Amino acid sequence: MSDDDFEELVVDALDTIPPHLAELIDNVVVRVETRAGDEPGLLGLYTGVDLTARGAMSYGDGLEMPDQVLIYREPHLETADDVEALRELVVETVLHEIAHHFGIDDDRLDELGWS
Repeated sequence: MSDDDFEELVVDALDTIPPHLAELIDNVVVRVETRAGDEPGLLGLYTGVDLTARGAMSYGDGLEMPDQVLIYREPHLETADDVEALRELVVETVLHEIAHHFGIDDDRLDELGWS
Protein backbone atom coordinates (compact mmCIF):
# COMPACT_ATOMS: atom_id res chain seq x y z
CA MET A 1 0.00 0.00 0.00
CA SER A 2 1.33 3.43 -0.89
CA ASP A 3 2.02 6.09 1.72
CA ASP A 4 -0.81 8.21 0.29
CA ASP A 5 -3.30 5.35 0.46
CA PHE A 6 -2.37 4.66 4.07
CA GLU A 7 -2.71 8.33 4.97
CA GLU A 8 -6.17 8.27 3.39
CA LEU A 9 -7.09 5.41 5.76
CA VAL A 10 -6.02 7.62 8.67
CA VAL A 11 -8.13 10.52 7.35
CA ASP A 12 -11.09 8.17 6.97
CA ALA A 13 -10.56 6.97 10.54
CA LEU A 14 -10.59 10.55 11.81
CA ASP A 15 -13.87 11.06 9.97
CA THR A 16 -15.44 8.33 12.16
CA ILE A 17 -15.13 10.54 15.24
CA PRO A 18 -18.60 11.87 16.06
CA PRO A 19 -18.84 15.61 15.32
CA HIS A 20 -19.67 16.54 18.92
CA LEU A 21 -16.39 14.93 20.04
CA ALA A 22 -14.35 16.14 17.07
CA GLU A 23 -15.24 19.72 18.05
CA LEU A 24 -13.55 19.14 21.42
CA ILE A 25 -10.23 18.00 19.98
CA ASP A 26 -7.90 20.90 20.63
CA ASN A 27 -4.33 21.64 19.56
CA VAL A 28 -3.61 18.16 18.13
CA VAL A 29 -1.78 17.19 14.98
CA VAL A 30 -2.09 13.69 13.52
CA ARG A 31 0.94 12.38 11.67
CA VAL A 32 1.83 9.15 9.92
CA GLU A 33 5.34 7.82 10.42
CA THR A 34 7.00 4.64 9.24
CA ARG A 35 7.51 3.07 12.67
CA ALA A 36 8.55 3.90 16.21
CA GLY A 37 12.30 3.41 16.43
CA ASP A 38 12.39 2.12 20.00
CA GLU A 39 9.22 0.00 19.77
CA PRO A 40 8.99 -1.49 16.27
CA GLY A 41 5.57 -3.10 16.81
CA LEU A 42 3.91 0.02 18.23
CA LEU A 43 0.84 1.02 16.19
CA GLY A 44 0.32 4.54 17.53
CA LEU A 45 1.31 7.03 20.18
CA TYR A 46 -0.26 10.10 21.79
CA THR A 47 2.06 12.73 23.21
CA GLY A 48 0.94 15.90 24.87
CA VAL A 49 -1.24 17.17 27.68
CA ASP A 50 -4.64 15.52 27.66
CA LEU A 51 -7.74 17.64 28.08
CA THR A 52 -8.30 16.52 31.68
CA ALA A 53 -4.80 17.60 32.72
CA ARG A 54 -4.76 21.02 31.12
CA GLY A 55 -4.78 23.95 33.46
CA ALA A 56 -4.79 27.68 33.05
CA MET A 57 -1.00 27.70 32.77
CA SER A 58 -0.62 24.72 30.43
CA TYR A 59 -2.50 26.06 27.40
CA GLY A 60 -4.06 29.26 26.30
CA ASP A 61 -1.52 31.77 25.09
CA GLY A 62 -1.37 30.27 21.58
CA LEU A 63 2.34 29.46 21.83
CA GLU A 64 2.00 25.80 22.81
CA MET A 65 3.32 23.07 20.61
CA PRO A 66 0.46 20.90 19.48
CA ASP A 67 -0.14 17.51 21.00
CA GLN A 68 0.61 14.71 18.56
CA VAL A 69 -1.06 11.51 17.52
CA LEU A 70 1.46 9.39 15.67
CA ILE A 71 0.22 6.50 13.57
CA TYR A 72 2.91 4.03 12.52
CA ARG A 73 2.36 2.65 9.02
CA GLU A 74 4.66 -0.40 8.84
CA PRO A 75 3.37 -2.19 11.98
CA HIS A 76 -0.17 -1.79 10.66
CA LEU A 77 0.79 -3.29 7.31
CA GLU A 78 2.61 -6.16 9.04
CA THR A 79 -0.34 -6.91 11.34
CA ALA A 80 -3.34 -6.75 9.01
CA ASP A 81 -4.09 -9.66 6.67
CA ASP A 82 -6.03 -7.67 4.09
CA VAL A 83 -7.23 -4.16 3.28
CA GLU A 84 -10.44 -4.46 5.31
CA ALA A 85 -8.55 -5.69 8.38
CA LEU A 86 -6.07 -2.84 7.86
CA ARG A 87 -8.88 -0.30 7.68
CA GLU A 88 -10.38 -1.61 10.94
CA LEU A 89 -6.99 -1.64 12.66
CA VAL A 90 -6.28 1.94 11.61
CA VAL A 91 -9.67 3.09 12.92
CA GLU A 92 -9.07 1.30 16.21
CA THR A 93 -5.59 2.80 16.56
CA VAL A 94 -6.69 6.34 15.70
CA LEU A 95 -9.63 6.19 18.12
CA HIS A 96 -7.39 4.68 20.82
CA GLU A 97 -4.87 7.51 20.53
CA ILE A 98 -7.56 10.22 20.35
CA ALA A 99 -9.08 8.71 23.50
CA HIS A 100 -5.80 9.49 25.26
CA HIS A 101 -6.29 13.13 24.24
CA PHE A 102 -9.58 13.01 26.15
CA GLY A 103 -7.76 11.65 29.22
CA ILE A 104 -8.74 7.98 28.88
CA ASP A 105 -5.81 5.82 29.99
CA ASP A 106 -4.78 2.39 28.73
CA ASP A 107 -6.36 0.56 31.68
CA ARG A 108 -9.77 2.07 30.91
CA LEU A 109 -9.31 1.43 27.18
CA ASP A 110 -8.56 -2.22 28.03
CA GLU A 111 -11.80 -2.38 30.04
CA LEU A 112 -13.67 -0.97 27.04
CA GLY A 113 -12.02 -3.40 24.61
CA TRP A 114 -9.91 -0.74 22.87
CA SER A 115 -6.46 -1.93 23.92
